[in-house]
Amino acid sequence: MVCDVMAKVRTRVLLAPLLFIANYASAWASSDRVFTVGNYPVEASANSAVAAKDKALADGQQAAFRSLLKRIVPVTAYKQLSRVSGTKAEALVSGVSVQSERNSATDYIASLDFSFQADAVRSLLSRESIPFVDEQADSVTLVPVLRQGNPPVSVNDTSGWRKAWQGLDLKNSLTPVTIGELKPVIHNDTVEMLNRGDFSAMRILAQEYATPRIVIAILEPDPSNKKLLVTLVGEDAVGPFLLKRTYRISDGDVAYATELAAVVALGIFEGRWKAIKSSSSTVADQGYGSDRPVWAAVGSSASGDAVRVIVEFNSQSQWNEMRAQLLDTPGVEDLEIASATDFNSEVSLRYPGGAQGLARAVGGRGLTLANIGETWVLRSNY
Repeated sequence: MVCDVMAKVRTRVLLAPLLFIANYASAWASSDRVFTVGNYPVEASANSAVAAKDKALADGQQAAFRSLLKRIVPVTAYKQLSRVSGTKAEALVSGVSVQSERNSATDYIASLDFSFQADAVRSLLSRESIPFVDEQADSVTLVPVLRQGNPPVSVNDTSGWRKAWQGLDLKNSLTPVTIGELKPVIHNDTVEMLNRGDFSAMRILAQEYATPRIVIAILEPDPSNKKLLVTLVGEDAVGPFLLKRTYRISDGDVAYATELAAVVALGIFEGRWKAIKSSSSTVADQGYGSDRPVWAAVGSSASGDAVRVIVEFNSQSQWNEMRAQLLDTPGVEDLEIASATDFNSEVSLRYPGGAQGLARAVGGRGLTLANIGETWVLRSNY
């Protein structure tokens, strides 16, 4: 009997470290997923197909690395990313896989998955004392809905709005998203209740979709005014929220405005999650004078002062990032692009506290807004 007991004790002692290692490795592997940037578009031209592909890969992995850093670093620490701006992404890439590609004698266009060495990226940010969040939230079911007509009717969207979401890297996001269908039992009046901010309708959604984490993404085209109104309403991994944003349709390009709206929305999900996981992220950091976390201000519909800004950038990709950062800044409303060139854009928006308040808010997001010759100019620090 004693021998049997001792044998069991020895077995448990030997197995305990192995079980700990297995559980630790499993948890670590699940967080490693966010270090893959999937379905990333690359494009390049050169004197030959081979040179074009090499250039696209080199530029793409560097751009994907920047996207990874923006994914896992809280917005309040974006300014600190300048300390790692010289890092060569090539040394941190662990693998590249092709989702789609096409090429000619001089061009290469593809969508690629870039996987980065999780431990190496963690070490890089830790050495520079840059905070980061690599823990994935629980998945959210997102239902794209199209609302139009007079009176407006909400229906399941099967075209551009849904495709815009499907084109994003939803699996590897800090806040994974599963695209769902608007079920026939979810009537128009239920969607309208949510659109008005009546969260009592969430009980119906939670029951029908068998999860409390569900968000209705409502797209309302307004072609006469060249705008899209997007409403996100429901509950994500952080909690209930309601957010309405307007996007301008430039040059009749509805698809681009729709894709931008999806990109910004996913960024808002990630921003809310990073804010709640990062104790340093507060609305006070953004110039709100409050100790509430950033996610508590997301969805604020309070009107602000009119602001006109000249945004300066070096490339189209940098312009896209800066525009997304502006749109993701709590308090920014009615952002419209008045004019655009290859290197600058004139933007109008509304923000509580005007240009000076906005300057304080974007200062923690890796941007600088300065009054130069009586003109407010926005530039990237990264």
